[in-house]
Amino acid sequence: MDANFDHTAEDLWVFGYGSLMWRPGFAFVERKPARVIGLHRSLCVYSFGHRGTPEKPGLVLGLDRGGVCRGIAYRVAGSERAATLDYLRGRELMAGIYVYRETIRKVLLAENPERSVQAVCYVVDRSHPQYAGRLTLEQQLHHVRQGHGVSGANRDYVLETVAALEALGVHDRDLHLLAERLKGTHAPSAIKT
Repeated sequence: MDANFDHTAEDLWVFGYGSLMWRPGFAFVERKPARVIGLHRSLCVYSFGHRGTPEKPGLVLGLDRGGVCRGIAYRVAGSERAATLDYLRGRELMAGIYVYRETIRKVLLAENPERSVQAVCYVVDRSHPQYAGRLTLEQQLHHVRQGHGVSGANRDYVLETVAALEALGVHDRDLHLLAERLKGTHAPSAIKT
């Protein structure tokens, strides 16, 4: 990342694809539906802190390579840039466990006409031991049902994320199937893993 990134007074854009959509935790002056190309939302990170423990890991989302991800882009005033980056690094790079890489990516804002901005994104590091990769629905259910950490129940994390996606008009097939199973609205035999 550019060494000047932290030391500029320019406004900051942040891309949220999981809990940042429904609990950003920082002040912003603008919030827009957005998408990033070349990355997709995936429940691919074992959580040992926020939504699980080392003994009973939960699962949280990561931006993984390939595809397209729709989420929310937040514009933060330049005067709040440093504080916001400190907050995000404490949250996303928890306790020095760098399962995410802080990157700057082109994000497309859902405007007419569409506009691109450079935004902070937290992309999963596939070489990290907490990278779970692609798990079956049954494996995801197991981890999400058992997961509970300092930020609460893993089940709540998934359901809040699905609600935020629905508010955007986004249907994420894998997360919606998982949410249906967590709510008990689908018979287990009706879901193929």
